Amino acid sequence: MQNNRPLIFFYVLVIYVLLQFVWWAYLLFNLNNEIHLLKLELIANRFSSIEQITSQQEELEGKLRIRWIMILGEGAVFLSLLTFGIYRVRKTFKQEIQLSRQQQNFLLSVTHELKTPLASNKLFLQTLEKHELPKDKQVEIIKKAISDVERLNGLIDNILLSARIENGEMLLNKETYYLSHAVHQVVENSGQLSFLKNRINIQTLNDAKVEIDKNAFSSILLNLVENALKYSPAESNIQIEIDKKENKAILRVKDKGIGMNEYDKRHAFDKFYRSGSEETRNTKGTGLGLYIVKNLLQWHHATIHIYNNQPKGSIFEIQFPIK
Repeated sequence: MQNNRPLIFFYVLVIYVLLQFVWWAYLLFNLNNEIHLLKLELIANRFSSIEQITSQQEELEGKLRIRWIMILGEGAVFLSLLTFGIYRVRKTFKQEIQLSRQQQNFLLSVTHELKTPLASNKLFLQTLEKHELPKDKQVEIIKKAISDVERLNGLIDNILLSARIENGEMLLNKETYYLSHAVHQVVENSGQLSFLKNRINIQTLNDAKVEIDKNAFSSILLNLVENALKYSPAESNIQIEIDKKENKAILRVKDKGIGMNEYDKRHAFDKFYRSGSEETRNTKGTGLGLYIVKNLLQWHHATIHIYNNQPKGSIFEIQFPIK
């Protein structure tokens, strides 16, 4: 309700302006008609000849019609400008309200995302400290702690990347790689995916050389894969396809998850955007991943599109220029 107050005030102001416009038009038409009637009375008192009176009345009628046309024209222009202004201001208000809500959701989610791995790591360390555990249990706990640290590191990297993108501070060191080689390197060497590699299938249909920044490409692929894993059933696999079409190298990330409606597809790459509300959403995330992907791809002169997978899920298709 607090966020809607400026919009409510704006609607009240719009109604007031429109009522004033209608009142102005009514008074102007009445005034114009009153002046016309007074002039007709003057003509009737001034001239005695019927022909002269008729001639003067016809001249006045013509001038009256011209004044009406002028009033209608000026009113139409004013109303058009007013309508356009109302539309633009309303759109800006709604965008600001939406952005404010997304930022609030971001603060809620990022707080949760930061606290969760810290709390679990604290529990892991306390467990190791207070209990004499078998070696295999210690190794299992340490691996889980490392996974949480990798998750926390990925979140911090995304926040820092987002800030650098906003400030225009991205400096890329591009090198030429085969796309398949770059993909395999990211998947094999990523600590964030270390426990999920068995769910990722990589298929090379046609390979091609691309010019990419290794670190930026890693962020692109990790964010896409994590997004696919996040919205997919627990045991389903993620398919990464490498292909070539004309003068473009194609990278597809396919999942069998819940899919996306047309509205979500249009806004998926907006900063802080996440479908649904933070209170009812069960998936992790901050709404920065796909925003970062879109911007990093723009720096690579690459494009990304979202399609429906069959029978369900989504396909994120990236097209890189071939080097």
